[in-house]
Amino acid sequence: MRYSGFRIIKEALTGHKGWEKAWRNPEPKPDYDFIVIGGGGHGLATAYYLAKEFGQSRIAVLEKGWIGGGNVGRNTTIVRSNYMLDGNEPFYEFSLKLWEGLEQDFNYNAMISQRGIINLYHSDPQRDAFTRRANAMLLNGADAELLNAAQLQKMCPFLDFDNARFPIKGGLLQRRGGTVRHDAVAWGYARGADLRGVDIIQNCEVTGFRITNGRVEGVETTRGYIGAKKIGCAVAGSSGRLMAGAGMRLPIESHVLQAFVSEGLKPVIPGVITFGAGHFYVSQSDKGGLVFGGDIDGYNTYAQRGNLPVVEDVCEGGMAIMPMIGRARLLRMWGGLMDMSMDGSPIIDKTPVDGLFFNGGWCYGGFKATPASGWCFAHLLATDKPHETATAYRFDRFEKGLMIDEKGVGAQPNLH
Repeated sequence: MRYSGFRIIKEALTGHKGWEKAWRNPEPKPDYDFIVIGGGGHGLATAYYLAKEFGQSRIAVLEKGWIGGGNVGRNTTIVRSNYMLDGNEPFYEFSLKLWEGLEQDFNYNAMISQRGIINLYHSDPQRDAFTRRANAMLLNGADAELLNAAQLQKMCPFLDFDNARFPIKGGLLQRRGGTVRHDAVAWGYARGADLRGVDIIQNCEVTGFRITNGRVEGVETTRGYIGAKKIGCAVAGSSGRLMAGAGMRLPIESHVLQAFVSEGLKPVIPGVITFGAGHFYVSQSDKGGLVFGGDIDGYNTYAQRGNLPVVEDVCEGGMAIMPMIGRARLLRMWGGLMDMSMDGSPIIDKTPVDGLFFNGGWCYGGFKATPASGWCFAHLLATDKPHETATAYRFDRFEKGLMIDEKGVGAQPNLH
């Protein structure tokens, strides 16, 4: 069943009795050619592209909970490609191009809104750093504009340009950045994968791997053993616990990242705005709520909830650039489980176990990377070779000193 304006009219005239379920709820088969562990955005996108772009079949996605219940539904919905380093910028630009055609590709309204993203700068050295980043973006085919204070004031007159501690002197604008409805991304990929024969198996937690002579043969789950020729792991903040079952210790820490939504307001935020003298980012949802967040909580945890000191820090960042936010009431907040790598950049690679592949370490960049992550992971699973935009996302970069330290803060995950 394809969605269209004509289908909506037809269903409206016939009592909406013809709509089908978006995806099936099958029982697991005894074995598959490919198993993708994790039914979030990355896992579903991997299965979708395995079937659609690489012509693979007999694919299953195993999700311990329900589709949309993990990080893919627990983020601030921002998409962008305003990175600087060669290891990152081509990948995220590839992802943004996939976002731009995603709704037509999988025939689902993901509410992609390219309303732009502005990174504020507050000093001359920071302006110079953003100029360098903008040039790197342009060299990799992305769009970038440097705005001075007068140009920015026309776009965002509500910002506190004369703040004594953090005067706003301008910003780096990427007009193609914006927001996407997070859970619709999961539903769209799930539907698209299901239409191509992928079995999406919910409430099926992987409890271990069956490995013989260095090769993986399948997984033990709460619904029994399932065999597979190749297994891809994409479980975000649960990566450490999952891969321990294969005898691996990952260069990853798990932290919680909080997000917040205010009460509904009239339109005020034109796109996405980030604070340059602290960690705060904000956009406005289609319902009018201000969606914002900041730093991760600085301790390791598997809990999907955070503590009040970070709430205070995030609110202080918002007040520093737009004091009017202090009048808005907080409606709800939640936490996502971040898989923080040692250099702040992801890993898409084979593991030492033959037939077992890993996708993780996304830190703050997981949601915006969803299409490219799925495509590149599917490429690796199908061909045993990394995609050209993901050749730097290797495990051995930490041994070889080839870290992709986008923020330049070293091997301290909580600072990324």
